[in-house]
Amino acid sequence: VQLVESGGGLVQTGGSLRLSCTASGLTFNQYTMAWFRQPPGKDREFVASHIHKDGSTYYADSVQGRFTISRDNAMNIVFLQMNSLQPDDTAVYYCNALNTYLRGNYWGKGTLVTVSS
Repeated sequence: VQLVESGGGLVQTGGSLRLSCTASGLTFNQYTMAWFRQPPGKDREFVASHIHKDGSTYYADSVQGRFTISRDNAMNIVFLQMNSLQPDDTAVYYCNALNTYLRGNYWGKGTLVTVSS
């Protein structure tokens, strides 16, 4: 299984970025896909998830209304559209694929997002 994130970079406060995560080696539509992030010097934290069973989405309070998670099951890609970025959004963003029934829990290597003030 491989998850490869892309789309990170440097952006000014108030700007936007779209992250992508391309998955291979798994049956993509059987996995809940999520984004986590790890700010400098802090623990990894949940950002957003897209539940494979019913399409429900969940967001951390800190990104609700600014970030949108979506997925393309035909292309095995999950996206994270990030708008109104703030310096506190600076972090390495990680893609996660989870299926507890299949005991699958996979991580990408991350992509760095830096928001300048």
